Formats: sequence, C-alpha cells, structure tokens
Amino acid sequence: MGVVNHVGQVVTDLERSRRFYEEVLGFEWWRDFAADDQLTAPLLQLPAPVGLEAVYLRMDGFVLELCHYSGVELNPPQTRVMNDRGLTHLSVSVDDIPATMQKAVECGGSVVEGSDVGLAVFLRDPDGQLIELLTMDYVARLPD
Repeated sequence: MGVVNHVGQVVTDLERSRRFYEEVLGFEWWRDFAADDQLTAPLLQLPAPVGLEAVYLRMDGFVLELCHYSGVELNPPQTRVMNDRGLTHLSVSVDDIPATMQKAVECGGSVVEGSDVGLAVFLRDPDGQLIELLTMDYVARLPD
C-alpha cells in the first residue's frame, strides 16, 4: 500500500508559475524547498551542480511541486499532445471557465485553439503544460 506525495513539474520561472497556479487555478502555497546537490544529483541522475529549488502548492489534498533548476540546462521544450506516453495533463474544475481562460492568458498561459467545447477546454501554462478546465458540474456528477 502507498500514499501519493506529490506530482513534480519543471518550470522556467518559479514566481511566474506560482502566480499562474495560485491566481488562475486556486492552488495555495504550502512550502519552499532548496535541495542539497549531494543528494539531488545522484537521485535525479543529473550532473552537479543541480541547483534545484521547488515550490509546493496544494489543492484539495493534491500537491503540485514546481521545480526550477539553476545549475543544469533544461532540455528543449516539446509540445505535448494527449497521445504522448506518460502523464499528459492536469485537470481542474472551476466555477467560471471563460473567466479562468481570460485570467490564464493574463498570467502568461494560453488557450488551446479549437478545444473549447463549453463544458471543458484546454489551456497551457506559461511553460506549455496542458491543463484541462472542467465545469464544477463535472465534479457533482462523479460517483462516490
């Protein structure tokens, strides 16, 4: 048996990403963390200095770790699509999809063109991570 601790996501600007996730989606700051290169480099299989700083954000028991590396170069960005292997997106229900879309753009994100179907839409955060917005009705219809 296990317990989910967090999901990590690499970002290019911690403050910008923190603002996006807090102001657009309603995450709340939990804690900051500066990792020790002696432990982090071998764990992550990255060359020292790694320079990992993280911000942990919470929402309804879910923890999102925003990771920033100052010591290693990031791989070039790739536009992820829904049929890529691995984790594809984060899904969040919101009270007002149009207002959230507008706020996302104001905070450096973008709306995925052609994805707005009324009950759901896809955004990209400032680093291109896919985020699905759903209505609160979606949550109300889920089985217990």
